[in-house]
Amino acid sequence: MLDRRLALHPQVAVRPEPFGALAYHYDNRKLVFLKHPDVVAVVDALDGRRTLREVLAACAIEPPRWPGFERALSGLCDSEMLTESEHAGVG
Repeated sequence: MLDRRLALHPQVAVRPEPFGALAYHYDNRKLVFLKHPDVVAVVDALDGRRTLREVLAACAIEPPRWPGFERALSGLCDSEMLTESEHAGVG
């Protein structure tokens, strides 16, 4: 998971909320609660070019917390909120 290049699905909108954010997928109509500001920051930083490892480091998420982020983002991938980038280049 850490070496995947992820991005927000183009049909997903993220709306900030006091608890974190709401993510809504316009195609499949799924609604997901992002319940922690750090998760919101990471999701916002996913650009499809950097790996998840690079994004977590850039967001100053400490490595001991990475497994929790991997689980959370894996769930977002399963619910089609995130998509894996086809960007093959490095950097």
